Amino acid sequence: MDKIIFEPVDIREFFDAKAIEDKSVSGIVVFTEKQQKLVDVLKDNLSENNPEQLEIVNEKIENLHDLASAIATFPSLLERTNLTFGTRTPQSLMDSLINSKREGDMTLQLPSKASLGKGFLVAKLHIFAKFERLAREVKIEDKIVGEFHAETVYMMFLLLAEDVYLNLIRDTSLPIDSRRQLANSLLLLWEHRADQNISDISPVLQSVWRARAILAPAFGTMMGTSELIMISFQLDEQWSEFIKTKLSDADVSQAMEEFLFGLSFEQILRLKSILREQGISAIGREEVSKYLGEEVPTNLSEDYRDFFQQYSVRRDNARARRRLGVPGPKKTLEDHFINFIMGKNTEKQKNDSVAK
Repeated sequence: MDKIIFEPVDIREFFDAKAIEDKSVSGIVVFTEKQQKLVDVLKDNLSENNPEQLEIVNEKIENLHDLASAIATFPSLLERTNLTFGTRTPQSLMDSLINSKREGDMTLQLPSKASLGKGFLVAKLHIFAKFERLAREVKIEDKIVGEFHAETVYMMFLLLAEDVYLNLIRDTSLPIDSRRQLANSLLLLWEHRADQNISDISPVLQSVWRARAILAPAFGTMMGTSELIMISFQLDEQWSEFIKTKLSDADVSQAMEEFLFGLSFEQILRLKSILREQGISAIGREEVSKYLGEEVPTNLSEDYRDFFQQYSVRRDNARARRRLGVPGPKKTLEDHFINFIMGKNTEKQKNDSVAK
């Protein structure tokens, strides 16, 4: 095997000069500027009206800072580091992710900082959910409560993005440059537990999730095309372009149906067959379990925890199909959409570079 030579990677390749000057790239971002403003509004309210709750809030914030400080003692993933079994560089870490042939859970193959950071993000998500409830209880204006909720949902999408990046990085059907870009984004997410890509993408996916609740998918034919078109009219240009460009891909359309109907590819096929055999043209969501002969949750909850739970089921099913080589979508809708948006962003960056 040829010896691989790793070149040092300057952190300036990852961030702009202002970020480095502000020293905002030194580790995990405990609170973004927007999040800090929300926390300050809550604290100001509690200092006047509920000092006991303020003490609890300050304790939670201190816990987060302590956790971030502890994680910061682990070596940066963006710098050359001498470890017990050799030297690690950002390039070698990205190469190990791209070239990995392992299936199943990768927890024990990932850097400690990645695993610890994930725990930090879960803790922060729970704390922000508590802050949202508290803001509602003390009757802070609805706009602030909504912004607390939006930040909590964003953190859920960061957890989801980590899965998506790992899925796509190991997808050998993607161009190697795309996989390297994804690996780079994953390293930044691990290092800082923040991601601008997901800041742009999460509102769109959240809107698609909410839109399901006001549609009535045709459970008779199990065809979702008209529903998808209706969703597209309600969302932004990125989603519409994704639908127009990618829906003809069988894996995308199958993943879309799973997302839209809340059923697995296998359940959709079985339900189609049952309804066709019985000559039934349409059924309601509440009748799906009866016809399938198993308890199938087809509720239209807008809870972000349900979003992540249903995503995780679709993710596990897709991984199993890929591993076993059986029919059905091998990626989730989130995989396809995030890959599409990142590809568009890369294309834009190249065009902007040429224009300069």
